[in-house]
Amino acid sequence: MGTISVVIPSYNDAVFLNTCLVALAAQLRPADEIVVVDNASTDATALVARAAGARVVHEPMRGIWPAAAAGYDAATGDVIARLDADSIPPADWLLRIEGRLDTSPEVDVLTGPGDFYGSSALVRALGKNAYIGGYFWSIGLWLTHPPIFGSNFAMRRQVWLDTRGVVHRDRSDVHDDLDFSIHLDPAVTVAYDRTLRVGISARPFDSWSGLKRRLTWAIRTLRLHWPEDSPVRRRIARRRRLQKARHYRVAPRA
Repeated sequence: MGTISVVIPSYNDAVFLNTCLVALAAQLRPADEIVVVDNASTDATALVARAAGARVVHEPMRGIWPAAAAGYDAATGDVIARLDADSIPPADWLLRIEGRLDTSPEVDVLTGPGDFYGSSALVRALGKNAYIGGYFWSIGLWLTHPPIFGSNFAMRRQVWLDTRGVVHRDRSDVHDDLDFSIHLDPAVTVAYDRTLRVGISARPFDSWSGLKRRLTWAIRTLRLHWPEDSPVRRRIARRRRLQKARHYRVAPRA
């Protein structure tokens, strides 16, 4: 399959980042490159990253989208995988990504869910079933394909090269993974693997204000694409694309 770069945006997350990098060092299939994007941090983020052998990219514009986009731009791998600083990938995470993309050439993006840690069992269950489960279910219906989950996904490099010029990469008030999902070319195949899991911090649920902010970002992101990317229009476009593909498959040779 080639090389794999892992991109990790980080803002003042040195402690979480260290745990993530330790988990990456224990991968059965090591990353060929780890790119940590220091998003104008004031803590030891850059020092922790360099100590673990990661390449540090500095992005002064605050926000997950600007930081993630800077990391994708800097990555050199044939496949670009993404984690958040508080993600904890199991030892076989990259091995599973490599295996799936190697044996499924039709898959352009592979994504999976997360398992919350650091809170009560009730909060973890609600996060798993309502927050993440609700995201994949509701946005999947909207898009007509699985959405990308920013804390746990991998894409072939060409996907980013084809998309980076149209996403809202300079905005810090939208969901980067949702915006990315909406802007994917209709020909891109996104596969959801429920067994491709990583640990993620439950800190989004530490306060109602934090959760409200994330929900506001989701609503704003969808409004940015309304009505051009409404579910009805996306389904019509998908139907036309499938009909066109079917036509080419059955068309007689000259």
